[in-house]
Amino acid sequence: MRFPNISCKIQIVSEINLSEDSDKVKQSILNILPECEIEINDSSITAKANSLESLEQIYESIQSTKSQNVFRRHLERNMNKETTWFYLNKQAAFVKKVVLCDEADESPLGPLKVILASSNIDQIIDLFTKPELAKKIQS
Repeated sequence: MRFPNISCKIQIVSEINLSEDSDKVKQSILNILPECEIEINDSSITAKANSLESLEQIYESIQSTKSQNVFRRHLERNMNKETTWFYLNKQAAFVKKVVLCDEADESPLGPLKVILASSNIDQIIDLFTKPELAKKIQS
């Protein structure tokens, strides 16, 4: 997909449990957000990107599994002004699968929290959840 040029800051945050290998958590993030800058400290990892293209894996998964309505509910429920977020299952991400979590405890080792920030957050939500509108946004 060709993504429109909409400014968006993307951040993924995850705790690193004592029982986890930080390299595996990093790989989980890179499987979902391949073009990002990663910072690792003792107990957490943060990834940052500034391009919607970096969310292509998530976009493709949402479209192929026809989970646009579920994804939209997550994004709208967690929206606060120009920011929204959702959880992804960390173990699924390690094997390159996009699995949404309703609650943090649905992912046994904790989730990946994906945060989107944009002055056009409504357009971004539409882009990911309403394919018919996405074509208009791209034009």
